[in-house]
Amino acid sequence: MRLSTKVRYGVRLMIDLAAHNGKGLILLKDIARRQNISRKYLWQVADALKAAKLVVSGRGVKGGYKLAKSPDKINLRQIAAAMGEQLLPVACLEEAGSCRRSGQCAAQDVWRELGNKMNGFLDSLSLQEMVLRQAKKQRSVTDSMYYI
Repeated sequence: MRLSTKVRYGVRLMIDLAAHNGKGLILLKDIARRQNISRKYLWQVADALKAAKLVVSGRGVKGGYKLAKSPDKINLRQIAAAMGEQLLPVACLEEAGSCRRSGQCAAQDVWRELGNKMNGFLDSLSLQEMVLRQAKKQRSVTDSMYYI
């Protein structure tokens, strides 16, 4: 299974917002710059997150985006779902009865189990956890830099 660019960028946008949580509305252009993502593409991602009620926005000079809930109340699966992703490892799980072998295929049971484990894993990762992981990554990069 491969996650779409929209999901990956949605996660990056949300981690950025979570890292700046409590600092008011954050401009999308600032997120785009920090995350090295096209502002135009980020608008689409932000709209999907807003429709899913994961972010709120404000307009005008003081406009921007912020999380709709605390970072510990939002998980990666919710972000993927907001982007319209069905996190299934194979197509035959998408719709009941879509496969002629459904109900008699041992592999399908394994794929279903795999999908449940993947979704459970994404359910278990909150934005708060992702902010901590990001901070750890940034510290390790900074710690390994050499200056002459």
